[in-house]
Amino acid sequence: MSFVVTSREGVSPGRPLVPCTFVIFGAAGDLSRRKLLPSLYRLWAQKLLHPQTAVVGVARREWNDDQFREMVAEALTEFIGPEAVQAPEWEGFSRRLFFAGFDLRDTEGYRRLRERSRSLADLELVGKQLVFYLSIPPEVFTTVLENLRAAELTAYERTDFGEWPRIVVEKPFGRDLDSSRALNALLLRSFRESQIYRIDHYLGKESVQNLLVFRFGNTIYESIWNRRYVDHVQITVAEEIGVGTRAATYEQMGALRDIVQNHLIQLLATVAMEPPSAIDAKHVRQEKVKIIESVRPLREEEVAEYFVRAQYTAGTIQGEPVPGYREEPGVAPNSVTETFVAGKLYVDTWRWSGVPFYVRTGKRLPKRITEVAIQFKEPPMLLFRGHNLPQPNVLVMRIQPNEGISLSFAAKAPGVSMELASVEMNFLYEEAFHQDLPDAYETLLLDVIVGDQMLFAHAELHEAAWQVLMPILNAWEETLAPLYRYPAGTWGPEAAEKLLSQDGRRWRRL
Repeated sequence: MSFVVTSREGVSPGRPLVPCTFVIFGAAGDLSRRKLLPSLYRLWAQKLLHPQTAVVGVARREWNDDQFREMVAEALTEFIGPEAVQAPEWEGFSRRLFFAGFDLRDTEGYRRLRERSRSLADLELVGKQLVFYLSIPPEVFTTVLENLRAAELTAYERTDFGEWPRIVVEKPFGRDLDSSRALNALLLRSFRESQIYRIDHYLGKESVQNLLVFRFGNTIYESIWNRRYVDHVQITVAEEIGVGTRAATYEQMGALRDIVQNHLIQLLATVAMEPPSAIDAKHVRQEKVKIIESVRPLREEEVAEYFVRAQYTAGTIQGEPVPGYREEPGVAPNSVTETFVAGKLYVDTWRWSGVPFYVRTGKRLPKRITEVAIQFKEPPMLLFRGHNLPQPNVLVMRIQPNEGISLSFAAKAPGVSMELASVEMNFLYEEAFHQDLPDAYETLLLDVIVGDQMLFAHAELHEAAWQVLMPILNAWEETLAPLYRYPAGTWGPEAAEKLLSQDGRRWRRL
């Protein structure tokens, strides 16, 4: 079934253009080359950035501005295509690129960065407002934050364009509750909460943002979004890839910290939240925090009943053999780091009382897919018992790939007899709107520049998420729950299937 956009009324007007200098720490790294720099270029090409925008790359390289521009050109060619640097927009963008090379532990480097940014602003080449993006390993966050403060680069200023400077922090935001609180305290020594942007790129995806519109902009769905009609919710974040070059970092994190603490908890909060008083940062974030604080706490001794952890062994992905996790370069041969997590959570609110939220994530699974599936209850009277009764209605919000929504329902199959079948209505963003979707980082970087925090996590949200997960982490560290194994290319261990089968349910076949 095709969907047609019938109205664009109510589309938000264009956002104001804000002059600023975007300082990327770790500008030579993979995230910068693959996502940040291409996203900033696309925003520039769409004329969504102020003409006085500048990008200053910081890395431990002995580059000058021209060499940095060459690196950016190579990144755009690789991740957008050669047409990017052949377009007329490239010439203007390249002139907005500057480089500051120094070791992040070098205090003098921060002073040079301060003087460089001020001199460019004095020449009116760039905006004086600063955005700091920490595209760096978590272990050097403290060093950078303390040096920024010592170099007087964090002095608070309120302008016509909001509060400055601003800082963007990539996940992981701490390893546990204590480290998360310590990092928040460190950030708040130099920045106000209104200046801090804790980024989770999932929240920038069109389909995640559409969850709010789908729920609160459509009467027919919001009215059945509760325990009376919903049997359970499944949230899946599956990856085909292994750990790749991230083994050293992943060994310190595992799937629970890497995906569950941020992506999955954020999706759960978005699905389960109550209607906010307004669609803005303050009210949306408040409702999300309330939901996470309402998640039923687990005792360490019952973790094994509600959560399963596992690690992939050698197997095949799309017909190609792949090694087990312990055979990956950089992984300890006796590692107990989990690469798969499946769990059951309850949100103890009036709306969701008794409705289980099943979550799962893993590496080296059969396919890359992220979705939220709302399974509704069976009809109260099975009038068609014995007539090949189809599965109950399922509403699926596809986050990636092929972003969109599908709804399954029962229909009579053609023929003289009463035979039923499940059919689907499918909505795909690109088909309906006839345009490519923006990358999540484009949305989020523009939000940082204009000062919109709605798609960023508040400190309270991160701490509430850690409160939910700490009993699980503690139980696993005390070996109160087993570490299962699953062959690469499968949907996890049998224990994950039993987690649902003991409730009379099963995971969706993806």
